[in-house]
Amino acid sequence: MKHGSVGEANGSGVVVPHMAQTAIEAETEQFVEGLLEAAEGAFLTATVYLGDQLGYYETLAETGPLTPGELAERTGTDERYAREWLEQQVVTGVLSVEDEAAPADERRYSLPPAHAEALCARDSLNYVAGLPQVVVGSLLPIHAVVDAFRTGEGVPFADYSPDLHEGQARMNRASFLQLLGSEWLPAVPDVHERLAAPGARVADVGCGFGYSCIGVARSYPEAHVDGYDLDEESVEAARENVAEAGLDGRVEIHHRDAADAEIEGDYDLVLAFECVHDMSDPVGALSTMRRLAGESGSVLVVDERAGNSFAERSEIEEFLYGFSVTHCLPVGMVDQPSAATGTVMRPDTLGGYAERAGFSAVSVLPIENVFFRFYRLEQ
Repeated sequence: MKHGSVGEANGSGVVVPHMAQTAIEAETEQFVEGLLEAAEGAFLTATVYLGDQLGYYETLAETGPLTPGELAERTGTDERYAREWLEQQVVTGVLSVEDEAAPADERRYSLPPAHAEALCARDSLNYVAGLPQVVVGSLLPIHAVVDAFRTGEGVPFADYSPDLHEGQARMNRASFLQLLGSEWLPAVPDVHERLAAPGARVADVGCGFGYSCIGVARSYPEAHVDGYDLDEESVEAARENVAEAGLDGRVEIHHRDAADAEIEGDYDLVLAFECVHDMSDPVGALSTMRRLAGESGSVLVVDERAGNSFAERSEIEEFLYGFSVTHCLPVGMVDQPSAATGTVMRPDTLGGYAERAGFSAVSVLPIENVFFRFYRLEQ
């Protein structure tokens, strides 16, 4: 730069004053560092997925410290791949190593107990092994998502492989089995009392792998639960889970569209967990739910805890928008016309759908949860 100049051109040819240029350079450096950290996180997510799918974590939790060869032998995998994975897991802080100076094939690796709970204890409310599976599943059809952005079309739910469906079920399982009947539904006293009465009937719309149905049935021994889901693979998995839980007589899983006007019933409670935002026709589904509840039944919708507005975003919206861009919005755009809701369904949006479906009001229930908001739809 020549002496006496007050600034210099940036990459776009615009002259920027020195102080502003320095601030921009610092911001650029910070942004680049942030993307590098995000890339590291993406690779960690992928390798945790590998460890979960290959049984590495479970084996380490059961046996204690192992060498790469021992882990490979116990899991039926290749020793060289296992060693690279083990080293990466130590570098990222997931695993511990006894003697990092030992020869590569003699080092012994272990899974810390606190990490074992999060990755192996599926009954723990801290269990998160399903999360990497959900992320991997949401990204598998990324090229189809790119095309969808260009065409305005959707990406079918089935294209996201079993990973996304299984991962989501694994993430919700412990909460549905442990909190649904002990905290969530008891927070609505009239519903709780009604479900405890003989002959109670519950409809679970978009029941997925059926854990919410099982949670209700276990908590309320007098209740009969009908689960409805449009995805055939999820329905099959739900039926297997119900049979394994010994609830075949009180829980029935139906392969039906939640918006199907021909679904019949007279239910004390109609539920929808984390699915309304995925629906192309949420008004149609809510109309069906209203009809199934009749004049005296209750309707509860549990969905993502999005903020009240874009300007008043919740603490998890970066997470929610990631899933919305890669999965929920593309899935919701498959059937046209579509409401095109996406994951970030704000309270006013659900309120508008409920009003069009014939409900008189929507209230937010006083149930604390990081990820979910609980709505009661009034007849």
